[in-house]
Amino acid sequence: MLTTIFSNYSGFLVSAGYFVLVLGILVFVHELGHFLLAKKLGVGVITFSLGFGPRLIGRKIGETQYQVSGVPLGGYVKLIGEDRGEEVKEEDRTRSFSFQPIWKRVLIICAGPFFNMFLTLVVLCFSFILFGIPYDTLPLPAKIGDLSPGFPAAQAGLRRGDVILSVNGASVATWDDLSNKIRSSGGETLLIKVKRKEEHLAFRINPKMSKERTDQGEKTVYLIGISAPYDETTYLYKKIGIGEAVYEGGLRSWYLTKLTVIVLVKMVSGEISAKTIGGPIQIAQEAGKQGKKGLPYLLGLIAILGINLGLINLFPIPILDGGHLLFLVMEAVLGRPVSIKKMEIAQQIGLILIILLMLYAFHNDLRRIFFPGGYGF
Repeated sequence: MLTTIFSNYSGFLVSAGYFVLVLGILVFVHELGHFLLAKKLGVGVITFSLGFGPRLIGRKIGETQYQVSGVPLGGYVKLIGEDRGEEVKEEDRTRSFSFQPIWKRVLIICAGPFFNMFLTLVVLCFSFILFGIPYDTLPLPAKIGDLSPGFPAAQAGLRRGDVILSVNGASVATWDDLSNKIRSSGGETLLIKVKRKEEHLAFRINPKMSKERTDQGEKTVYLIGISAPYDETTYLYKKIGIGEAVYEGGLRSWYLTKLTVIVLVKMVSGEISAKTIGGPIQIAQEAGKQGKKGLPYLLGLIAILGINLGLINLFPIPILDGGHLLFLVMEAVLGRPVSIKKMEIAQQIGLILIILLMLYAFHNDLRRIFFPGGYGF
């Protein structure tokens, strides 16, 4: 019992450590984009903070306070005159954000998201140069990655993590072996033997008939409601030259960008369930898994999250970078800034939306932990 508790606790600490590392890199790069463009375009920077809330450590260099704050779920760069209502000294007016032309403010705002997306390109190129390019995967083990509620496997008592040893007396070594035996069972009762930790168990399961669309038309298959342990996917790498690594990094960055846009559009339209939205808990779990598998896997996660963070920040929601861009577009169209009162109301609404989204993401994370489910064979 104590061994299990210690193992779970140490696993939590490892995941938390990788989570802080991954999120820290993403936030630092994002805020660095705002910071560098502001400095380049002559806008003063008051604070560069990793994290929100009370300052833990920090140092003032010149006019800028560099700090790490207590809540590690983001960060911010505070610019001189960033808020239109704040007082700005006469000598600072030319270095004030609010007094800059629209094109400068647009570049400063866009710099954060685009630095995140550029991070993806850099990380992929670095990974391909150092480790090579993934070209194939090792066969997945005959192990249950997830179960579908209400399907025969879950009803019979199989659990996530069970290793399938045999089906009707025939041993299975890989997920493909297992899948083929179940799908072609003809609906006959299956005797499935599994290993669960140190126990060996046997289950009799009646597969459920289902229709599957193929290029040749509909096909009858049989399912028991389990899915593969995709978290255990292991890639095979081949070494390539620096030029090819940069080329492949660019191609895959573009592919990830397109894929993320498609997923976000389908999520907004309802084609993809909002239940797939993950929050900090899921990111922490994924960071822990990929970190334990090795640096190339962790770099791959950072690359995916870089694109996601960059694109989501461009959403036209007040409080996000995209919301600030929306106000600037309205200012350009109207020929005058949006009133402070209206901006404050919009930002309050945006904050409420972000909080609700975060709560929903937490809800999804907890649901995955306590009520795991999915679709499979």
